[in-house]
Amino acid sequence: MAKTVMLSGATTTTDDVLRGVDLSGKTALVTGASGGLGLETARALARVGAAVVLAARDPAKTEGAVRAVRESVPDALLEVLELDLASLASVRAAAKRFLGSHERLDLLVNNAGVMATPFGRTADGFELQLGTNHLGHFLLTSLLTPTLLAAAPARIVNLTSGGHMISDVHWDDPNFERHDYDKWAAYGQSKTANVLFTIELERRLGPRGVHAYAVHPGMIATDLGRHLTPADLAALGEMAKSAPGGGGLPPFKSIPAGAATTVWAATAPELAESGGRYLADCGVSGEHAAWAVDGAAARRLWEMSERMIAEA
Repeated sequence: MAKTVMLSGATTTTDDVLRGVDLSGKTALVTGASGGLGLETARALARVGAAVVLAARDPAKTEGAVRAVRESVPDALLEVLELDLASLASVRAAAKRFLGSHERLDLLVNNAGVMATPFGRTADGFELQLGTNHLGHFLLTSLLTPTLLAAAPARIVNLTSGGHMISDVHWDDPNFERHDYDKWAAYGQSKTANVLFTIELERRLGPRGVHAYAVHPGMIATDLGRHLTPADLAALGEMAKSAPGGGGLPPFKSIPAGAATTVWAATAPELAESGGRYLADCGVSGEHAAWAVDGAAARRLWEMSERMIAEA
């Protein structure tokens, strides 16, 4: 799928990672592809020949993203898929549309997400950040699994964050129904869920040729931070100081550098048999919370997620 390139950590860009890579004949689906890291991921994959499905909530904005990709990749093979991860009905409809026209999926990039939002619930009653960042992707991935297996070796890339260190999963109250809402605890929970989901995906699908990776992209100025105030950023900095490692917030990356680890996870040959890893700066990272890499917790989250979706 790719050849090994020399990488330089936090400053590496998507084009650096994909230099010499040819994804012709491969199909990738990227959620949240209408802007930010998702748009850059779609552009980078299309530039090296992949047929890319841009999945996002706003069709008009996604069509604008298609135009933006074609400005730099005129012959890009692109499709638009309407997908609102905060609605299980929308996820099911999107999966049905994709399955109706595709038998194989080589790369699934679960990129979309929300961050530190005011309290809200999804269309199905889940806390907004857990529902969007984890449960929507959980259902989408489950529904698309037959196409990933058909394309094996295939890969799933789940965007998480160093913010997972803020909080474990709130096992007794994941939807903040009995406790006061804390936007950072809710965000941390959802990002921990992304890592645990990766681990259990690898356990279930890795032996069948579908490998999963959790990616921390770093600090990037995108629309993801639209809800953040200066006070929020200060609070985030304090939490980063008290987290494992205690180094505080890293410097901001450019969008092409922020998406580099995503495309590395999607294509690096050295990761071919090393699924279930937590990645950052185009490398395997050990800077993660212990609760996010616990196999028993990963299985527990999978079972809880299935139950929550079934009861919605």
